[in-house]
Amino acid sequence: MDFSLSEEQQQIVQLSRGFTRDRIIPVAAELDRKHQFPLEICREAFELGLMNAEIPAEYGGGGLDTFDHVLMLEEINYGCTAVGTTLSGNNLAAVPIILAGNEEQKKRYLGELTSEPCFAAFNCSEPDAGSDVAGMRTKVVQHGDDYVITGQKRWITNGSVARFHTVFATFDPSLRHAGMAAFIVPADAPGVKVGRLEEKMGQRASHTCDVIYEDVKVHKSQLLAPQGQGFKLAMKTFDRSRPWIAAGAAGLMRRAIDECRAYAQERKAFGQAIAQFQAIQFMLADMAIKYEATRLLMLKAAWLVSNGKLDAITSSYAKAFGADAAMQVAVDAVQVFGGYGYTTEYPVEKLMRDAKLLQIYEGTSQVQRMVIAKNLFAHGVL
Repeated sequence: MDFSLSEEQQQIVQLSRGFTRDRIIPVAAELDRKHQFPLEICREAFELGLMNAEIPAEYGGGGLDTFDHVLMLEEINYGCTAVGTTLSGNNLAAVPIILAGNEEQKKRYLGELTSEPCFAAFNCSEPDAGSDVAGMRTKVVQHGDDYVITGQKRWITNGSVARFHTVFATFDPSLRHAGMAAFIVPADAPGVKVGRLEEKMGQRASHTCDVIYEDVKVHKSQLLAPQGQGFKLAMKTFDRSRPWIAAGAAGLMRRAIDECRAYAQERKAFGQAIAQFQAIQFMLADMAIKYEATRLLMLKAAWLVSNGKLDAITSSYAKAFGADAAMQVAVDAVQVFGGYGYTTEYPVEKLMRDAKLLQIYEGTSQVQRMVIAKNLFAHGVL
């Protein structure tokens, strides 16, 4: 067991940390206030290799494994989880293609993402099918060499700016898991429409919208997973992406701790810095414990993925614990700041709003516990 980072991994951390310090932190509050999409930041991240990180090098991507990627994501999310979510969106849309795409699909669509700064979207959730993925209603019908997709997707990150979508649909909703398939759909295909942008509580710089498919025709060459394989592909994608959420949680927590440390040493009450009060010290100590535990779970889950030992349970541990811990740490950070923490003068109110989404997207904390409990009854702890 070795917790040291290679020279290359240290360089990834330093590059990501510098970019976050210089380009993300100075504008994060304004992007949040204006609900402004971080296009210029994404373009600069693309040029530095901080976008499309897990797309293999042979298709123009960063060629990083998941372990390297979470190191990068922790640093970026330290600055702003909305920017982190936006940058991760391409990787989320790309993973199903990496896992299940044929060579032609990989060259065309992964190459499109890496040839110039552009975006893709992962389209799985629906108005009545979020945690219950198999309950989706977006319908697909085959006509010769073509498929026709009709339905509505919701909570789609980067859906308003995407060049193409990886879309999950069902041949028969009554079949649930057995009816699902997956497709690659160009965003400019006739019948594809973008709904309104959601006015979110947090992560406002990350744009989220509905995507509607009205009799959208796609050729069989755009089939990614045939009927009966779509659900498995979606789950494998989430297993791989959930360590990213833990990385977002780790970055957010570390930012909250740093903000609280600095404030507690400056703010005075009853004649001394509030850092001298045991109540504040214990709150910061608990924050640090939650951060360290989350980071260890994140690294273990990412290591398993990177070494071909894809482990849904460890990914669920990391996602559930990290998301819940980040929410508590953010709430406590506001408490440390007192009344000032409840204003936009300091960044901790934004951290609290941003943290809540970590408990919801890509499988709620409750769904993670369902996955974990099912595994416990089937296999035990080890």
